[in-house]
Amino acid sequence: MSSSQPVVDPGPQPDTTAGGPVNAAGARSGPPSPDHRYLLDNARVEAGERFTWLAELFDGVTRGHFDRMGVGAGWRCWEVGAGGPSIPEALARAVGPTGHVLATDINPAWLDPHGAYEVLRHDVVGDPPPQPGTFDLVHARLVLVHVPDRARALATMVAALRPGGWLLVEDADTELQPLACLDEVGPAQRRANRLRRAVRELMTRRGADLRFGRTLPRALRAAGLVDVTAAGCFPVGGVACDRLEAATVRMVRAELLAAGLADDVEIDAHLAAVDAGELDLTLAPLISAWGRRPG
Repeated sequence: MSSSQPVVDPGPQPDTTAGGPVNAAGARSGPPSPDHRYLLDNARVEAGERFTWLAELFDGVTRGHFDRMGVGAGWRCWEVGAGGPSIPEALARAVGPTGHVLATDINPAWLDPHGAYEVLRHDVVGDPPPQPGTFDLVHARLVLVHVPDRARALATMVAALRPGGWLLVEDADTELQPLACLDEVGPAQRRANRLRRAVRELMTRRGADLRFGRTLPRALRAAGLVDVTAAGCFPVGGVACDRLEAATVRMVRAELLAAGLADDVEIDAHLAAVDAGELDLTLAPLISAWGRRPG
């Protein structure tokens, strides 16, 4: 996966999250009004770095689930909220020339329009399912946690499945494990955890559900799927965690400052500690849940 500049995509950006206004101290100022901006916007250059390191951390996990489901030659697959190209490329290799892979996003700028998969701008909440009732696999990773109408998004994905087709949804549960550093042994680790709490606060204000991962098995059953199963992944330490953390903090730096949740000195010190390899950083658990549409 490349972390180069994205392809220019001047089309409209549909709303995907909701929140409320805050003052400089981070407190709500008056009645809440919708804030539909996605905190980790694909249009930012740091998004490419995040896609690279998320792929390094989780693509092996996701591909393992594809293998478990039997994804292979001739399958029709829809990658929802694809972000970067790594999973669409992996699916295209798996299904071969007799299969078909559709990769969609509200901003598909990081996807390859000339790749071995089809690219489509699509809002999983606001738009109808593409090619309903035809897909053998529909997959979304780290998408629904940010979407306010998650039930509607799930219904759209289920409607795209053929009878017997699989839905795989993978999302984080940040409240299940909220720390950046599990071993809080000194000021650098405590600072990292304070900043992680600040980023979580920003996400909450934008409508993210930080407990969504744990609800996935129940949500898939409620959407009408059968044979529902789930598993978790919990990376701890290493270069990929460090680089993902640095890209994320740089990406939301202006929002942290504007909300009064951090200052420049604290952010600079944290980024320096990350770059120096002084922290054993970790992430929230990624919960993967999958089930079949009844035949």
